[in-house]
Amino acid sequence: MATLKRIPRSHHYHVYVVELSDEVWNVGRFRNANPDYQLGKPFVYVGMTGLDPDVRFDKHMAGIQSNVFVRKWGLRLLPPLYAMYNPMPYEGARDMEVDLGIALRAAGYGVWQA
Repeated sequence: MATLKRIPRSHHYHVYVVELSDEVWNVGRFRNANPDYQLGKPFVYVGMTGLDPDVRFDKHMAGIQSNVFVRKWGLRLLPPLYAMYNPMPYEGARDMEVDLGIALRAAGYGVWQA
């Protein structure tokens, strides 16, 4: 009989990555934040939340506590880039949000973080 792995209640935070439309490259602030962007790599927003990433994405798109880059240019979540890290405690998610953004930018992605 298989046992379910119990996740501590404090481990309900998530990092998430949203793919952004290519049109975001026309925004000067975004271009300036990504001087080493490699042509052909995705444009993404990296965030953290205490909600399920799907719920958080829906809130962004509805304009509820949303980031302008996600609201205007958000296309879809990219779970292969973040699902393996979730869930985690608040401190872990806060740090992972920064680390994941740095790693994606180093890999040539265009990245925005709030």
